[in-house]
Amino acid sequence: MTNMQELDDASLPIFKVERVQLQFSISSDFVAAQVANNVLVLALSTGRILRIDLDSPSDIDDIDLPKKTSEVGLIRRMFLDPSASHLVITTTYGENYYLHTQSRQPKPLSRLKGVAIESIAWNPSVPTASTREILIGAADGNVYEDYIEPSSEFYRSQEKYLKAVYKVPDGPVAGLWVDLIPGRSDTRRVILASPNKLLHFVGRIGRHGQEGSGSIFTKLFETEAPTLHEVNRGIQGSASALVVSPDSPEPQSADNGDGERTYAWLSGQGVLHGRLRTATASASLGSTVFNNSKMISRSHIPASENAMGRKRPTQEPIAGVALSQWHVLCLVDGRIVALQKLDERVVYDQVVLEPGDSALCLLTDQKKNTYWLFTTQDIFEIVITDEDREVWKIMLNSQQFGLASQYAKTPSQKDAVAMASGDHLISKGQYLEAANVYGKSSRPFEQVALTFIDHGEQDALRRYLLTKIGTYKKSSIMQRTMIASWLVEIFMSKLNSLDDTITTKAQLTEKTNTAETKDELAVIRKEFEDFVSRYKADLDRQTTYEIISSHGREQELLSYATAIDDYNYVLSYWVQRERWQESLDVLKKQTDPSIFYRYSSVLMVHTPTELVDILMRHPDLDPLKLIPALLNYNKTNPSIPLQQNQAVRYLLFCINALHTTIPAIHNTLISIYASHPSPSESALLSYISIHSLSNPPPYDTDFAFRLCIQHSRVQSAVHIYTSMGSYASAVDLALKNDEIDLASLVADRPPSTDTALRKRLWLAVAKKVISQQGIGSVKTAIDFLKRCDLLRIEDLIPFFPDFVVIDEFKYEICAALESYSRSIASLESEMDASAATAESIKTDIKQLDRRYAIVEPGERCRVCELPLLSRQFFVFPSCQHGFHSDCLGKKVLQGSGLTVRGRIRELQAQIGRGGRREKEGRELDALVAGQCILCGDLAIKLIEEPFVSDADDGEEWAI
Repeated sequence: MTNMQELDDASLPIFKVERVQLQFSISSDFVAAQVANNVLVLALSTGRILRIDLDSPSDIDDIDLPKKTSEVGLIRRMFLDPSASHLVITTTYGENYYLHTQSRQPKPLSRLKGVAIESIAWNPSVPTASTREILIGAADGNVYEDYIEPSSEFYRSQEKYLKAVYKVPDGPVAGLWVDLIPGRSDTRRVILASPNKLLHFVGRIGRHGQEGSGSIFTKLFETEAPTLHEVNRGIQGSASALVVSPDSPEPQSADNGDGERTYAWLSGQGVLHGRLRTATASASLGSTVFNNSKMISRSHIPASENAMGRKRPTQEPIAGVALSQWHVLCLVDGRIVALQKLDERVVYDQVVLEPGDSALCLLTDQKKNTYWLFTTQDIFEIVITDEDREVWKIMLNSQQFGLASQYAKTPSQKDAVAMASGDHLISKGQYLEAANVYGKSSRPFEQVALTFIDHGEQDALRRYLLTKIGTYKKSSIMQRTMIASWLVEIFMSKLNSLDDTITTKAQLTEKTNTAETKDELAVIRKEFEDFVSRYKADLDRQTTYEIISSHGREQELLSYATAIDDYNYVLSYWVQRERWQESLDVLKKQTDPSIFYRYSSVLMVHTPTELVDILMRHPDLDPLKLIPALLNYNKTNPSIPLQQNQAVRYLLFCINALHTTIPAIHNTLISIYASHPSPSESALLSYISIHSLSNPPPYDTDFAFRLCIQHSRVQSAVHIYTSMGSYASAVDLALKNDEIDLASLVADRPPSTDTALRKRLWLAVAKKVISQQGIGSVKTAIDFLKRCDLLRIEDLIPFFPDFVVIDEFKYEICAALESYSRSIASLESEMDASAATAESIKTDIKQLDRRYAIVEPGERCRVCELPLLSRQFFVFPSCQHGFHSDCLGKKVLQGSGLTVRGRIRELQAQIGRGGRREKEGRELDALVAGQCILCGDLAIKLIEEPFVSDADDGEEWAI
């Protein structure tokens, strides 16, 4: 095992005593001192009290007692609560004073006058403005309960009440301690210390009225009997004290007693120390505390050396004691001796005081974990650094491996604990526990593995390997892969063993309960799945497949493939076994398109509806790569109705929902429609009718036409010809297949303006009709004439056979001749009407020169309302409306189009340049005065303009 001494971090000593240099000079000696919450209080022989905040040492409160030392005596003792809020001062003449942290004027405690205070147990509750209930131990053995509340009035009593609650029969009350019992707010623990007795009380306290109105500890002392620990009287005059460990700087573990302090009682026999347990609030708590305490006798501390370096024959008594988190500090003959609490080993022994110097007190700051030694002239601080550095080693030696691991700090320390713990567990046969510990240690891999193999502990080996693989870095590829592969083999063996156990029990005994084995099987299977999920990157795919397959573990094989996202393997596995539902369940979880393309062919044949449902949920798939699967399905199911055809369903989804314009998709759908054995071609014709409107159509027209011809889809083929504008070819194809009605429909499709084409198509249809009817075709041909207004009887006569008797259609010929005669008469009538109209026009032209209009003297322009005769004007005879020429021109310009407006301005410009412009003038007059602006087209156009324009005052039109 690694040398433990080398595992400790000894860069700095644990204990170091440093002299504190004050920033001011003091002319008198110290007589008392206290430290709490980083506040230092010094009492001088002159009666002065110095209160120093160690966070700002220059800030000093200089305080004097109300009376001179000649009147009250020297300050004998001081007591400062842990929060540094309350200070009690006692003098050699029995005078006692109280000083609050916010005050500089000590107040006398009149009710305590004459009481020699030896100890105070402060209230364990959160500090307040008052001390709340405290216990005071006196030199005569009396214990008082007091409640001190500061007052601003000097002569007002500081104490709410004072009551004697207990009497220690032998000697002074050297120490007092009160604390709470967790979970029991009405319960207190009280410890009283005298020079040779230690009393432990625990019980309920009383409460009368409001806080501070009466004693609360009287009930406890009257109803509870103490647990007593007594020692023989020591040397006369030996020191006695009770101290408690300071607040823990960090939360302790449950194993070490969360929130539990330790105590130390100094007596003539030595130092009794132990843990102040709080596990129970019963009367036996005191016995539990004392039974688990240890005594450090005076002889356990080395004797002092004389000037010659030899041990003194007599041992000086322990003068003071203090507790740190892990050590007991003793003041012995000017030396500071530190002993480890756990094993009572002396870890520090240093002479601090010079010969002849007298120690005043050894103190602990409960809140800040600082430690102080005072003499009459000097102040020393005991600096503690990393004092728990050796705790792990002590715990390890006592086989407390959990605590040893908790306090081990360096990797080498933790490793030493792990190896020792593993060895201990192996020796006790606890292999599974040892596997967890060994996995985190540096013990050679092969040594540990062989240990478990030799003992046949496969479960422990599995646990060890699972722990060990997590300790290797990602860069240790070979080690991680080897361990991971080995674990797969171990898992498979374990699962097979459990399966065999279940099978064997079921065969041997029908009623055997195999539930436990089945539960274990489920646990191991889940453990394997978690292992694969976590360490899949460390497993070689092919090797792992081979290991699992060699054991025939189907479920684990699929679990591994799923964990590494090898869905090709999983799908291939289920497809090979024709487990179609399992295949679809896997496919539903996929997003890789290649998976769909690879397995669509086989799944389309066996589960077409479910597959198409899945495919339709993935619009990102390339439908081109699914065409082989669709065609294979259609080939396998040629006679399935088109309404149930899943290939058609998916193709229609691509066309209608995804709006694909890929020709191959449309061509595939046409191919399925055209090749279907059903005689109906309604689906194909409907598709072509819809998509032929596109220009160009999304399908290949040549390919579609060939398919229609190949599968005798005449209507669809004719429709393709028609959509291409090949009306003649469409009619020929329809007639060739004796589709007379279809040919007739196509013959009407050409534009109405192309009468020649329509007539030619109808003649072709008529010829086919007459040829089919033979001799009896006259009646049919005559009826056929009625379907087209372009054909006449004379157009059909050439199609009849030569031997047809004219009597068969003489009525039709006569009707045609009569029609021609009526047409001629109508034309003559129209010609006569035209001649009469021309003559009337000539007469009107002659009368134009004699038209006139009468303009009255007061007549006004219909635009500007000024007299019409004031300047050049126009009058329209038909309506008698008159306008100034310029007003009329402006209105015409406003209401005319761009072309007319431009021409008017151009003519005005030409006339304005001078010269004879008769032609331009006549044209301008024709444009401007062609019609009345109030009666002609211009007035009609004005109907679109609003009645009230933006230029008008809208308020004038308000109702």
